[in-house]
Amino acid sequence: MRTVLISGGGIAGPVLAHWLRRRGFAPTVVERAPGPRAGGQAVDVRGVALDVMERTGLLERARSVRTRMRGMSVLDPEGNEVHRSTEATYSSGRLDGEDIEVLREDLVRMAYEHTRGDAEYLFGDSVTALEEDGTGVRVDFAHGPSRTFDLVVGADGLHSTVRRLAFGPEERFSHHLGSYLSVFGADNFLGLEDWQTWLQGDGVGFGIMPVRGNTELRIAFGFESAPLAPGLRSAEALRRTVVEKLGALRWEGARLAEAARKAPDFYCDAMAQIRMEEWSRGRVVLLGDAGHCPSPLSGQGTSLALVGAYVLADCLGRDAGDHRAAYARYERRMRPFVDLNQALATENPGGPAPEESVARAKNAIALDD
Repeated sequence: MRTVLISGGGIAGPVLAHWLRRRGFAPTVVERAPGPRAGGQAVDVRGVALDVMERTGLLERARSVRTRMRGMSVLDPEGNEVHRSTEATYSSGRLDGEDIEVLREDLVRMAYEHTRGDAEYLFGDSVTALEEDGTGVRVDFAHGPSRTFDLVVGADGLHSTVRRLAFGPEERFSHHLGSYLSVFGADNFLGLEDWQTWLQGDGVGFGIMPVRGNTELRIAFGFESAPLAPGLRSAEALRRTVVEKLGALRWEGARLAEAARKAPDFYCDAMAQIRMEEWSRGRVVLLGDAGHCPSPLSGQGTSLALVGAYVLADCLGRDAGDHRAAYARYERRMRPFVDLNQALATENPGGPAPEESVARAKNAIALDD
């Protein structure tokens, strides 16, 4: 049985492990966090990615925990409502559509629980070195002993360690999109009930949605910026920047800043895309954000991860014993789909992509090709 190391236990990694097991592989998933990661924004599952979820056995459960908004309000910097909709929200699109929106932490947890019998999981560890020879890849870990695998998959996100080790520095592939995004949770101090609130100011903006039966908020705050200097990119430096910018807002700035200051799940990172001429090198291949991050501005990162996991496993299953042919097939099938979905992030700067573009991009691949 051929062994595969998957670096990254988010969404793509466990789903890939599930499908690899069914095609006769022995997958191992290594995840830096001590367990399934908590926190994060609500993510969308759209189009053909829903078919992947159904085939994997996750769709019914995901639908049971999906967000259920009644609509949204859009405010000016003073807090005055300038637009409202009961038909769609910026985060999830049309409320009467088939696509679903799920908290990322819920999807990560259910993917792990559903697939933990399909793979060996190594939590609290990470890849530190890769050395390939004619028969496999020797992998060094931060904590565990070195091991050799037939194949290695980097499903470890925008700042992929596997990509850096196999392809080179991140700077060669990362393309900044002109802004940063922060996501964090808070108590529902605004009293929102199944209703989103959005605000757009001068170079800043946010979206706030209630979750967990309206007891909590998820706050997504963005600000325009060129790439920050290295000294300003640490977690604490980014938190200070976000707190300062939130505190300057005229509507609810003080309470939002205090929530960001206290949030245990605070996250902030650049909005960027990963663009690469190839996603494989030797026995190593990249999956999801590691190979082609579209950025949260596209709304399609999770769908690309799900579809990519299914397609990669399918290609490896068809070309058993020939990883080069499988990786080439994987790229041929996925690249047009990736290109259309990455374009969603840049098609309409400052706002969501048109519905027509989303509809075309989310269905632009056949699972049974």
